[in-house]
Amino acid sequence: MTDKPEARRAGRGPAFFRIGTAVLVPFVLVLTNVRLMLTPGFVSVEYATPGFPADTYGFTQTERKGWANLSLEYLLNDAGLEFFDDLRLADDQPLYDLRELRHMVDVKRLVQNALAVWAVSVVALILLVAVGRRTAGWQVVRRGLFNGARITLILMAGLLVLVVAAFPLLFEFGFHRLLFDSGTYLFSYSDTFIRLFPLRFWRDAFGLLLLLTLVESALIFALTRKPRSGGPGTAPTS
Repeated sequence: MTDKPEARRAGRGPAFFRIGTAVLVPFVLVLTNVRLMLTPGFVSVEYATPGFPADTYGFTQTERKGWANLSLEYLLNDAGLEFFDDLRLADDQPLYDLRELRHMVDVKRLVQNALAVWAVSVVALILLVAVGRRTAGWQVVRRGLFNGARITLILMAGLLVLVVAAFPLLFEFGFHRLLFDSGTYLFSYSDTFIRLFPLRFWRDAFGLLLLLTLVESALIFALTRKPRSGGPGTAPTS
């Protein structure tokens, strides 16, 4: 007769791989897409999107892309605020004022932390899938991937509805107030930060991020869904 404590311990291994994989899938998908969008290519495509608002204070499209890409470079490199020392506008004013620079520091910290989590999550997911498949079997890993994709689909679908229905509120209360100190992210329309990255930029970025993640999670969901067996009306198990 099988000892119950031993049976429970034996079952913890598969559960660890299944649950760990399911938890990591949303992080890996979302943060992979965030990294893909932290590129000059996304900036160029977004600025060329029909209906994207022009800068009413005088930046040409070329200037706008140039300044935006330099700002993006700062977020991804190891430089401090001295990176901006020699960046001057046409009227010899600094690219960003002191409040904008403080916000850039906050954004850089957030981006760097997110990319660190992304790197750890990718490595952890690869290890869980590889080791889990070898020790617990493919079905355990498959269920983890399936459940992770299902969780991601539900989350992204809900957030996409919010983006479409009430993006300004989501951006204010569901993003800025959670991640930044109150008031540190508010700027005038004439400030460089808003001229380069108006609300439309962020709405489109969030929308694209959610759409990409939805498509990817739907693909994983479809590929890891257990085929029907046992005839008509038999529900697949997950």
